[in-house]
Amino acid sequence: MRVIFGLVLIIGVGLAGFAVYVAKDRFTQYQAALASQRDEIVPTTTVYVVTRQIRYGEELRPQDVRAIEWPEEFVPFGAFTNASDLFPEDAGEMRTVLRTMERHEPVLVSKVTAPGEDAGVASRLERGMRALALRVDVASGVSGFLRPGDRVDVYWTGNARGESVTRLIQASLQIIAIDQIADEDRNNPTIARTITVEAPPDRVAALAQAQSTGSLTLALVGVRDDTESEMIEITQDSLLGVQEAQQDAGPRICTVRNRRGAEVIVTQVPCTN
Repeated sequence: MRVIFGLVLIIGVGLAGFAVYVAKDRFTQYQAALASQRDEIVPTTTVYVVTRQIRYGEELRPQDVRAIEWPEEFVPFGAFTNASDLFPEDAGEMRTVLRTMERHEPVLVSKVTAPGEDAGVASRLERGMRALALRVDVASGVSGFLRPGDRVDVYWTGNARGESVTRLIQASLQIIAIDQIADEDRNNPTIARTITVEAPPDRVAALAQAQSTGSLTLALVGVRDDTESEMIEITQDSLLGVQEAQQDAGPRICTVRNRRGAEVIVTQVPCTN
């Protein structure tokens, strides 16, 4: 009996030792996994995002944003990482939203105005650029499918060198407003009477001259089209092929017909006109 009790005791102690060994091994593996995860932790930084959808023209207030941790390596350009930069203490007024922002979207410098500014056209102009309004109608304005943010090629039609000419005078011109609308998030077509475009001063002068001396036609450029149209000029003669027809006709021959009884005599004479 004592022998059996001794064997059971030995077996129990062995099993207990084996269990302790297995637990220690698992604990060691767990500690190694934790250390590995600590090494793989991505450094983050504070980024301010909006807490609700905010549309064009709304004021951005402190209750509309919250601070979250964002991977430091992937912080969007122009994001606000400091509350004092987003809401300066010495600014008595709020920023205005220039583009619609969805919930949890980072607040970017390009999507809001400076404190106290409205969402007008002046806040969209790049350095050295000017805004110019051009008159359009249903035909010249691409049937109302233009919207702020689109790019257009501008064609001028008028008289030059005594003949009717259509010429490309400006390629990929940026539209910043349609009539009184500067919201790029509007999708519904608008029959515009004027469009406001962004251009350097020398091109503004050229467009103003073109508008006063002829008619303008706009051609919409595709969103993903990064090409720029080259110089294009079409005259009425080249459109109808008049010059080519004259060149192919050969020398001009003038004749006079005289009837003598039943006979008709054709005589070549010099051309006088």
